[in-house]
Amino acid sequence: MSDQLAVELLGVTKRFAGHTAVRDLDLMIPTGSVYGLLGPNGAGKTTTIRMIMAIIAPDVGSVRLFGQAKRGRELSQRIGYLPEERGLYRKMKVIDLLVFMAQIKGVSGRHAKKSAVEWLELLGLSDWVEKKVDDLSKGMQQKVQFISTLQHEPDLVILDEPFAGLDPVNTQVMKDVIVELTRRGTTTLFSTHIMEQAEKLCDSICIIARGAKVVDGSLRDVKREHGGSHVVVAVEEGVESVADILDDRSLVSKADNYGQYAELELVDGADAQRLLHGLVSSGATVTRFEIAEPTLNKIFIDLVGPDAATPRAEEVPNNA
Repeated sequence: MSDQLAVELLGVTKRFAGHTAVRDLDLMIPTGSVYGLLGPNGAGKTTTIRMIMAIIAPDVGSVRLFGQAKRGRELSQRIGYLPEERGLYRKMKVIDLLVFMAQIKGVSGRHAKKSAVEWLELLGLSDWVEKKVDDLSKGMQQKVQFISTLQHEPDLVILDEPFAGLDPVNTQVMKDVIVELTRRGTTTLFSTHIMEQAEKLCDSICIIARGAKVVDGSLRDVKREHGGSHVVVAVEEGVESVADILDDRSLVSKADNYGQYAELELVDGADAQRLLHGLVSSGATVTRFEIAEPTLNKIFIDLVGPDAATPRAEEVPNNA
């Protein structure tokens, strides 16, 4: 089994002073998959990634990469890592920086320059090749660091909050790159607290809260297990008239109501057609009524809860 896994964590625990950042964590990330490490801020995602990268060592448990017990630094040429806290040599020219970063990973200077130019063109930065990093916007700098993570063609790509601070256009570009890497057989592990990104990209997910695993498995299985009877409703007119129906706890067990749009979970055994009849009979104009699987965002909120999403400051170490 281990030789089919890009990353394997067994019983990993990490403590900082009196705080347990990660507790008895098992992870098995298949080769060639896109795996989401999800959780609220302060949940232990970055600490977990730093243990995988051998930046810090676990107090208890083991970490294996590519079926080997070698530390992450010994396998650095096979790994691309984009940390949450970005860092570039701001006075270097963009092309010089990318060549330098690729050479550290064992790429020849000639190939590194060719690869850097191709990546800069792909991500819309061709006009900035000879500019200093300091001259670039924050979003451009993030794309440059993204390139430096990938240009040595790693087998495992680890991205810590990769879309933070990007506009929708650049987010889409980076998503497209991840999809292409997956097609080529690259394994991608990325952490985020934004569920929409994970739902679109991930094959499998692990949700952690306060350092402990809450759920782990394929996205399909997680949705099936935590699905329930989920209904999406949208109305254009008569919003006020449907409020009593959505509050009927003999029919609707949970309602995430935005006014003209609502995500509902029906009571076990409740008939969705009864709900639809009630909405139409109320006089509301129903523009959408869909029996659907729950969103990952809803599953996340149901499993993690509001308390874990806002950890107290004293409970979270600076590098957790």
